[in-house]
Amino acid sequence: MSISCTRGQLYTITSAGRSSDTSDAALIRSIATGDKHAMQILFTRQNVRVFRYLARFVGDKSAAEDLVSDVFLDVWRQAGRFQGRSQVTTWLLAIARNKALSALQRRSTEELDEDAVAAIEDTENNPEVMIHTRQTSAILLNCLKQLSPPHREVIDLVYYHEKSTDEVA
Repeated sequence: MSISCTRGQLYTITSAGRSSDTSDAALIRSIATGDKHAMQILFTRQNVRVFRYLARFVGDKSAAEDLVSDVFLDVWRQAGRFQGRSQVTTWLLAIARNKALSALQRRSTEELDEDAVAAIEDTENNPEVMIHTRQTSAILLNCLKQLSPPHREVIDLVYYHEKSTDEVA
């Protein structure tokens, strides 16, 4: 099997001499007929570009990952509507932009439930936790003072400077 490129379109030459067009537009046409393999190829080819675009747009990697899934789900559903008036990447990014705008709009209109906010416990200002933390710190400090300076240095390097035991040795 060999691969050749002609006028910016990638063609795969199969062993029987047939050529199958694997350009993005051809993949969209195949997806429109229900070709799952074409969808996998398009996703593999374009998902990083779409993810980066969405991550910059919404500023949240987790939300961008969810939106990438939504974009390619729309591609699967809407492939038959692609008219070829633009490049496939332009079409994908337009879908991504619309998804991102919708997500940002939903995020800004969602209101906080005051009852839910009031039910969240704030453990930072709990006097019991503060006293326990101070006591634990005092005990650890006392134990560290009883160590020799070289042993204290090892503890400091491993636990506070995150050095490996090989680096400390």
